[in-house]
Amino acid sequence: MTVPNGHGDLLRSARECPQSGPGALQGAVQGQDGQVAERNGYLYGVGAYLAWGVFPLFFRALESSGPLEIVAHRAAWSFVFALLLILALRQWGKIREILRTPRTAWTLALAGILVTTNWTLYVWAVNTGHTLDAAMGYFINPLVSALLAVLVLRERLNPTQWVAFGFGAAAVVVLIVGYGSVPYFALGLAFSFGLYGLVKKRVGGSVGALPGFAVETGAVLPFALAFMTYLAFTGQQTATSSPGHFGLLMLAGPVTALPLLLFAAATSRLPLAAVGMLQYMTPIMQFLIGWAVFDEPLPPERLAGFALVWVALIIFTFDALRTARRNQRLINAAKDD
Repeated sequence: MTVPNGHGDLLRSARECPQSGPGALQGAVQGQDGQVAERNGYLYGVGAYLAWGVFPLFFRALESSGPLEIVAHRAAWSFVFALLLILALRQWGKIREILRTPRTAWTLALAGILVTTNWTLYVWAVNTGHTLDAAMGYFINPLVSALLAVLVLRERLNPTQWVAFGFGAAAVVVLIVGYGSVPYFALGLAFSFGLYGLVKKRVGGSVGALPGFAVETGAVLPFALAFMTYLAFTGQQTATSSPGHFGLLMLAGPVTALPLLLFAAATSRLPLAAVGMLQYMTPIMQFLIGWAVFDEPLPPERLAGFALVWVALIIFTFDALRTARRNQRLINAAKDD
């Protein structure tokens, strides 16, 4: 896919600008650059969320390996792929900066453990017929993240957000009553990813996406290699059952890393509200794959649970967009002053 460079629009904007002189041309250039960056941001964001959305199809193709073996290879090959990119992009100095700051390094190591836990739950869900539960987990993730912000960061929810959270809690209750058990996969995925985001927030923007990902996967690499060695010595490994299967396991590295890098590129170019809207592409696709492709059951109580979550997300997203618009008006007013 080629991205339009927008040069024609740039010249047209410069010609039509009612002002004159270098200041006007510079303003047109900056405005057009912002439009191109935002357009590219949407392309990167859609690419990332589309990739995450079709993950169930990829991991179902690896079903014969079992969740723990799949995740071990995913972590190992993700580290290898990230390391190759770091060497190619000459970012080794950023890795050294992280390792020279023990607090940052340990924080990223904890993030690595949390994201690996999330991966394990996800693969386990997809390969045991619980893709719809996985989709539910990522639908309720924004609500769980808000709850964690209240409990850990002492942030406050406004009344509209509490209403949204109430609908989300009602959905969980409906699922528990309908199934007679707690939706472990949905809650486990939502809380593990919410905690991962919370831990990553502690390092803020001081660590780039690629170096941070390399340290996270490097932290769990010894455990992944130890488990793979155990499987090999006990004759339980399936990785070498065929060249094609081993190739798919290796592919789990770039398949994991590339959407993350696209997401990082999108978040640096898009407003937070836009990223928040795009994120629902992934669980929607997972829901459709689980229901229409994997033919997982969708009884009335499960559908009711999803409906309550969707109502919660509509309320939550509406409030986020309203807040973003209000903040933008305040910023514009401050600039005018």
